[in-house]
Amino acid sequence: MGICVEPPEYVIGLRTFEQYIFRTQAEGVRSGPGDLDLIVYSLRKWVRLALDGNPTILLPLFVPDREVVSIDELGAELRAHTDLFVSRAAGRRFAGYLRTQRERMLGVRGGRHTNRPELVEQYGFDTKYAMHMVRLGVQGVELLETGRITLPIAEPWLSWLRDLRQGRHTRDEALAAATELEARLDVLETTSPLPPQPDRAAADRWLVDAYGRAWASVDA
Repeated sequence: MGICVEPPEYVIGLRTFEQYIFRTQAEGVRSGPGDLDLIVYSLRKWVRLALDGNPTILLPLFVPDREVVSIDELGAELRAHTDLFVSRAAGRRFAGYLRTQRERMLGVRGGRHTNRPELVEQYGFDTKYAMHMVRLGVQGVELLETGRITLPIAEPWLSWLRDLRQGRHTRDEALAAATELEARLDVLETTSPLPPQPDRAAADRWLVDAYGRAWASVDA
């Protein structure tokens, strides 16, 4: 994932830019080992999604420095301002994404057929959906308890999730773990030390200033 500041003509002119997507594989073909799935968001769109607590969008704030491919001064400043985006409201998004993964694993959402029938044949259920279901609970609970997300996920959950992905835990064990984490998220929505909502006004001020500085540096 990348984040960029688009030129002014894409903000105040008729042209628009929100995101750029590049995939090694053709559309509709699943990625495999060595493939690249790249998405670059405009900073404006990324901020909107981050303020809404989107679990995937928030991850660049917590990626270890050694895993960052390229970053400039503005990017470092963004990663230093996690307080603008992290709030209890994110817990509802993590819980919602957890439920979506559970419904897909159970065949309730998206039809009866998983897009990974080989996993169902091998393990009896889609272990990738199951792994992401539990992962979202783990990361959501950590975020609401600490204001941070550890990447990669810390032990013992890291090994547990890898084992789940490899079919070493049953579907019922995965569902039980997800249920417990979901219940914890529900409690943290009112007990977390994080603010109830993100500071949208402060985020907006930072965003306006960031675009102004980025454009000024290009003109200089």
